[in-house]
Amino acid sequence: MTDSALTLIILALAVIAFISGRIPTGLVAVGVSLALLATGVLDLPQAFAGFADPAVILIAALFVVAEGLDGTGLTAWAGQQLVRRGGGDVRRLTVLVMVVVAVLSALISVNGAVAALLPVVVVIASRILVAPAKLLLPLAFGAHAGSLLTLTGSPVNVLASEYADDATGHPFGFFDFAVAGLPIVVGSVLLVLLVQRFVIPARTPATMPRDLSDQARVLLRDYPGLRTDAAQPPLLDAESGVAEVLVPPRSAFVGATVFPGMVTESGDLVILAVQRAGEHLENGDIVLEVGDVLLLQGDWDALDVNLADPAVVVVDAPNAVRRQAAPLGRRSWTALVILVLMVVALATGVFPPAVTGLLAAGAMVLTRTVTVERAHRSISWTTLLLVAGMIPMSTAITQTGTAEMIATGLIGIVGDSGPLVVLGALCLVALVFGQLISNTATALIILPIAISVATEMQVSPLPFLMAVAVVSAAALLTPVATPANLMIQGPAGLRFGDYWKLGLPVMVVFYAVAIGIVPLVWRF
Repeated sequence: MTDSALTLIILALAVIAFISGRIPTGLVAVGVSLALLATGVLDLPQAFAGFADPAVILIAALFVVAEGLDGTGLTAWAGQQLVRRGGGDVRRLTVLVMVVVAVLSALISVNGAVAALLPVVVVIASRILVAPAKLLLPLAFGAHAGSLLTLTGSPVNVLASEYADDATGHPFGFFDFAVAGLPIVVGSVLLVLLVQRFVIPARTPATMPRDLSDQARVLLRDYPGLRTDAAQPPLLDAESGVAEVLVPPRSAFVGATVFPGMVTESGDLVILAVQRAGEHLENGDIVLEVGDVLLLQGDWDALDVNLADPAVVVVDAPNAVRRQAAPLGRRSWTALVILVLMVVALATGVFPPAVTGLLAAGAMVLTRTVTVERAHRSISWTTLLLVAGMIPMSTAITQTGTAEMIATGLIGIVGDSGPLVVLGALCLVALVFGQLISNTATALIILPIAISVATEMQVSPLPFLMAVAVVSAAALLTPVATPANLMIQGPAGLRFGDYWKLGLPVMVVFYAVAIGIVPLVWRF
């Protein structure tokens, strides 16, 4: 059996595994690398070259930078300030939500932007008595559109730029993607405004994120024995906060003796108050019982670390409270300065992108904007495994002649109609794949084919690569197409079949830009 046939078999099995969802996507990707090695299609260095690829390093660094912006509350604060200006007008709020999430998506990724704004948007929807889906579906789709505004908006953009560099020696610039991204954001917003009332259902959600924006006042109400003197530091500020924890059955803390004002064993937290069955306990030593609630105070990082202890149940995660309720502090502005410097460096090309990303991530850690532990937790290892594991498949598709074979077949079917028709057909294939498997995996499969198509037709590969990046972002038809889509399903009360009604017309916008605007800027 030829290497090309083996590559196609492994690719087909990988696609089936991705679609089934029964095997973790990262494991499927690593399995692809191992299968290519085991069958002799690739040698050992080629099979694992993806783990040292500069694109993987840049993507990992961007996760840490995003955590610096999101973890300090900067993204949630920006969302709150802008979204609140929408008042009670649903149409105005829709525009603001989509524009804000598009900008954030361009800076911190689709999933990070949606996660940061999700609680804010749900609270706004409840306050103006609008079904959350009316704002949450535009939130997710606006994030997908915004991912095309900058190089860092999506791992797919990074990969497309790397392929452009390999093929022509000229990678896509930091803002090159905005040529397609800006029309898509504008077109998506206008289209959503036009069809929103007809295609987005007003369902009652099964789950709702908690509104923690007024947490300090709520705690002062529920714990009347707390200090309220204006001379004392507030319960919540940029550096420190409070958290409620419950003592569950069989906890190691059952029978422990505590008292208000006591410093915990770690030395990082102070017990402010203890409640039992709703009664505030103040006098003397308190022997903890199952169901007791403790109010703990400390800096945010100490709360994050110490409350991971399984001996307690956290009522509201400190990270969630900080993002919604804590005011901005010095670390927020440090994160913003680092972001601006990173964008300038990426836009000017003063350093290779991977180096710039690592410098920015390192600066986040060195300035203590992000702790080492949070930096580790912020990285989506599934995404890195997916990219690193599927890069060898791209190598195999090219090296074995599979990409050239597929390109020849595609050109044989529609090639007589010219490169624009071939581009349209390739984009349709990418759109279909993008609804079934990860858009990153889709890009890694289609990008080498795009280069081979351009080579066969003796035209520039740049419009093909950019167009594939554009349509890969249009994963809009199902809740499982991307994590961002799935993230809003519960809070919005959406069903599986609710996405395509808005997703299909918005997808047309992505496709129209890919075949209508991209070839005008990057000529064949």
